Amino acid sequence: MAEFLSRGLPPPSGLRRDLWISTADATAYSVMVGCGEHYIPAFALALGFGPVATGLTASVPLLAGALLQLVTPLAVRRMGTNRGWVVATTAVQALSFLPLIWWALRGHAELWEMLLAVSLYWSAGMAGGPAWNAWMGTVIPERMRTPYFAHRNRLGQFAVLVGFVAAGLALEWGRRRGVVLVTFAVLFAVASACRLVSTLCLAACRELKPPEDVAPAARPIDAAPEARARAWTRFRAVAGSPAGTLLSYLWAITFACQFSGAYFTPYMLKDQGFTYLSYMLVVAVSFLARALVLPGLGRLGSRIGSLGLLWVGGLAIVPLTLFWLVSAEIPWLVGIQCVAGTAWAAYELAVVLLFFEAASPRERTAVVTVYNLGHATAWVAGAATGGLLLRSLGEDRTAYYTVFVVSAVLRVAAIPLLRRVHLPGRSGAGEPGEAGEPGEAGAPAAGGTAAAPLLPGDEVLPGDVVIPADSVIPAERPRAEDGRAPSDGRSVA
Repeated sequence: MAEFLSRGLPPPSGLRRDLWISTADATAYSVMVGCGEHYIPAFALALGFGPVATGLTASVPLLAGALLQLVTPLAVRRMGTNRGWVVATTAVQALSFLPLIWWALRGHAELWEMLLAVSLYWSAGMAGGPAWNAWMGTVIPERMRTPYFAHRNRLGQFAVLVGFVAAGLALEWGRRRGVVLVTFAVLFAVASACRLVSTLCLAACRELKPPEDVAPAARPIDAAPEARARAWTRFRAVAGSPAGTLLSYLWAITFACQFSGAYFTPYMLKDQGFTYLSYMLVVAVSFLARALVLPGLGRLGSRIGSLGLLWVGGLAIVPLTLFWLVSAEIPWLVGIQCVAGTAWAAYELAVVLLFFEAASPRERTAVVTVYNLGHATAWVAGAATGGLLLRSLGEDRTAYYTVFVVSAVLRVAAIPLLRRVHLPGRSGAGEPGEAGEPGEAGAPAAGGTAAAPLLPGDEVLPGDVVIPADSVIPAERPRAEDGRAPSDGRSVA
């Protein structure tokens, strides 16, 4: 029994301890996403906001977060540590749930108050993402990244699922007893506590070396014109690089998906009249499907490469919203969610891998920062455009169906950008078999970057490329994220 219990404790020191702590961090983070972040739109509806206002609550704060995360390079430079900045931002993110708890107990909130609080949540999460990404690049050896993060991702989906299902059951219980808002307060308190646990885990993980671009002494702050010129040069370099072709496609997909994704929660809870139990079931199936298919997708990615896997996922997500026009019956939607979860799992895993094959280690922080800003801009633009169409058509069922159809058309329109995605060392456009040979574990990829790249951020990039928790496995065991879950509506379509 003592030996069994000891397996649940972190190793005393070294890499295995860091991996154990990172896994614990991601587990707590994922529970927060499941029981807290994913229910913010439902909370807005419970407070009496309409579908468009709810969609804006789930989208506009992302842009504020993306803008504020631009201070990350300067903050890391001044502090001289990635870990210190990440710990500070995650602590702020945990505290951002406090006003939500107060408004749930009070039973009322203004729209601007909701936007401000949720903006603080996303700002704190996104500000820590680039620094976390660079930090973990120095902690996790290249040979272990793909198996570790893939297995971590898979169990992370289960952790999100546990949090989401438990919260859905609690809300259904609260609905039947007339205490829904009080239940939301309890859920947000649990989410805050989970993020605090995650913060403690991050503080306990080692930082093996300081940020690459930070000199031993603090650098003087550059003059504004010089800083702007250097930022513009860096942006142009990223735009013309393999990372730039990847980013342009990801931004287009984000716009297309958020055109409808921000309004699936109002569609289910308000237009269709789903109970919290039905809503939880439909959305949770997608999380479960993602977790179950990741082992097979990892093996598929090893055979066809990360770019080939992106083609599989990128094409599979195109028609998903159209399936919602067929029927709103729960069994049908559960089946559709199984397909959607599989498609998004392939897409997100490919993006995780491609992020660090397309960007060199030195430019990764800049690439992730630029991606976050463009991603949030596309997210808000897509949600706002979809909301304008929804409102102009009367916010009835026909209006929702029109938004779903346009979203599918926009996804088709992004395919030419997918053809342009390529890896370093490849001058041509990418095709479904051109991802390159996976090679041996730990071997460098075409551009000199690792063939087993790292994950883009411990943040909700619910749309994005958010990869939550998992457990540690040996590097020898081959295994293969919105985003991304994500909490970006991709859990639905």
